[in-house]
Amino acid sequence: MSSSTVAPPANSPARVLAASLIGTTIEFFDFYVYATAAVLIFPRLFFPASDPTSALLQSFATFAIAFFARPIGAAIFGHFGDRIGRKATLVAALMTMGISTVLIGLLPGYETIGVAAPLLLALCRLGQGLGLGGEWGGAVLLATENAPPGKQAWYGMFPQLGAPIGFILANGSFLALDHMMTNEQFLNWGWRLPFIISAALVLVGLYVRLKVTETPAFRKAVQHNERVRAPMLAVLREYPGALVLGSIGSMATFVLFYLMTVFCLSWGTARLGIPRDTFLPLQMLAVVFFGLGIPVSAVLADRLGRLWVLIGVSLAIAVFGFFTGPMFGSGNIWLVGLYLIIGLTLMGFTYGPLGTALAELFPTSVRYTGSSLTFNIGGILGASLAPYIATSLATTHGLGAVGWYLTIAALLTAAALGLAARRIASHSVAISPAE
Repeated sequence: MSSSTVAPPANSPARVLAASLIGTTIEFFDFYVYATAAVLIFPRLFFPASDPTSALLQSFATFAIAFFARPIGAAIFGHFGDRIGRKATLVAALMTMGISTVLIGLLPGYETIGVAAPLLLALCRLGQGLGLGGEWGGAVLLATENAPPGKQAWYGMFPQLGAPIGFILANGSFLALDHMMTNEQFLNWGWRLPFIISAALVLVGLYVRLKVTETPAFRKAVQHNERVRAPMLAVLREYPGALVLGSIGSMATFVLFYLMTVFCLSWGTARLGIPRDTFLPLQMLAVVFFGLGIPVSAVLADRLGRLWVLIGVSLAIAVFGFFTGPMFGSGNIWLVGLYLIIGLTLMGFTYGPLGTALAELFPTSVRYTGSSLTFNIGGILGASLAPYIATSLATTHGLGAVGWYLTIAALLTAAALGLAARRIASHSVAISPAE
């Protein structure tokens, strides 16, 4: 039998799910290490110390850079993911993210090299954004395009689990270092360790990724000559509605998460007076509920429909926004903890089905590009400036205004998802990820 007629070995479910999970865990670990350091470390080390509030806002600005880089990464890596395959592109995305993260841990501070320090920090943050822009969509497709019928959301939630796991590892590492060394040691060099140690995690991720074979859906597209020459142009020309509605339909997910993590950490420690070593464990406990919500929502999504579950959760998030002032603003440790748990539980319910829902909006030939662009444009709309906007609103108008910000974002998301569901029902544009 000729080699051309021999089918490539099928990926086992365990191998597929491990490869999709470990990659996003590493990517989100790297991303959240930066988010935590942007609150606790970077304002002191990479910006002028004369105005702490200005330094914090500048640090948040570098945090936002990655979200504007992610659509660029989605376009670049999505092009190759749709042209040459999911596997090779995922390996390249992981390396881009990993190298950028390690370099951040090696950068000198403002007192050493002056204005070059924040510029180099911004450049490395740009690299993180490019890598994550290409990572997420490929990891979701690696899972969903290998999923059996009726299990797309269940398979698609495994890369989503990388978010809470990566967050726990990131914050856990900072918390452990905070207890193991003095504050001076932590500020001088200890904060660098999570960034540098991530290199070992990247090597593990590369090893697992290299063991998987290409997805059946992409192999089928190659066999039937369905690949397009310019996937991004095809998405913009043929699927603008899916791109716009999917991006707005992702917005509340991002707003909610970065309010619960970056903004709440900053405001809770600086303005509410909650000690850092108290607030970080609270966040980690709440993130456990985030992780638990993901598989539950995946089961519901496979039974009830991905978009309908997302619409219901978005409306719940809109109601939750009204509790920001009374609960989080109280400064009571129990109410603050409950606020974080409820918010991040809702995050799990909206995040679990999101990857599968976005992938279903596009056919195989442009799915890597389309789903990645949609997710990452949603990141610009919802996450890039969320800590900055929330800090400005809270400072000027109080925490109640932050709640209104979340509520409005959730209502816009619910409306976009409703239009997407109606569009799918009337035009039959949904494509099964395992086609």
